[in-house]
Amino acid sequence: MSTSSQFEALNPRIIGRCNWVGIVTLIQKEVGRFLNVYMQTIVAPVITLLMFFAVFGVSLRQHAGDETGVSALAFLAPGLLMMTMIQNAFANPASSLIIAKVQGNIVDVLMPPLAAWEILTGMMIGALLRCLMIGVLGFAMMRLIMPLPVHSIGLILGFGLLGNILMAALGIIAGLWAEKFDHMATITNFVVTPLTFLSGTFYALSALPPFWQSLAQLNPFFYMIDGFRSGFIGFAETNHHVGLMLITGIDVVLVILAWVMLRTGYKTKF
Repeated sequence: MSTSSQFEALNPRIIGRCNWVGIVTLIQKEVGRFLNVYMQTIVAPVITLLMFFAVFGVSLRQHAGDETGVSALAFLAPGLLMMTMIQNAFANPASSLIIAKVQGNIVDVLMPPLAAWEILTGMMIGALLRCLMIGVLGFAMMRLIMPLPVHSIGLILGFGLLGNILMAALGIIAGLWAEKFDHMATITNFVVTPLTFLSGTFYALSALPPFWQSLAQLNPFFYMIDGFRSGFIGFAETNHHVGLMLITGIDVVLVILAWVMLRTGYKTKF
């Protein structure tokens, strides 16, 4: 090999405005990470979803759907599906980051020529793909139990996408902030889990006393669940436009905050 060809072989690859190869590689890493333990990350959430569906469907059969004009199972199914997806949208990037920080291999994400927004994009797409797999599998399993109506695919996709983007961004923020697993457990147990369970998944808002109705409307998770459910049953307890604007606004704030934390190396550069 001539000297000139040796020098040509050593020329670095030129990266344009966007490192597409890096983003795709990061997405593959995130997807591969949760698929390696798919029984824990995909199958287990769907089984939990079906258990909630069976237990609460029986216990609330005479009550949950009274105010909405649909059966209890038809009322519960979309809310449980969305609740499961948003919990996993949070867990995927949060666990990825905290495990990398604790094990000391966060450098594998920071060293490649990836901008903050490229890391953010890759991790969020990885989380959304996990949610999509859980959502499709969960929907298919529930369809085997009962005929689940579909009123508006647009509402299902809109609220599903915006809600899971919100939780994925929140998961990245939590993963960057947490320094040990106890910190992550605190956020999960005292923030994410209570807000998801108090989001109207198991009950209609109109069944609550006026004070608790007003309090529930301060919970952004309620708008995710209500909007997503309305795409199936055609009934919403809030205005779709208000819910979409609120969730979109929170999405923008959280995505920017996550980008700033990645950009400044918050708790990742030592």
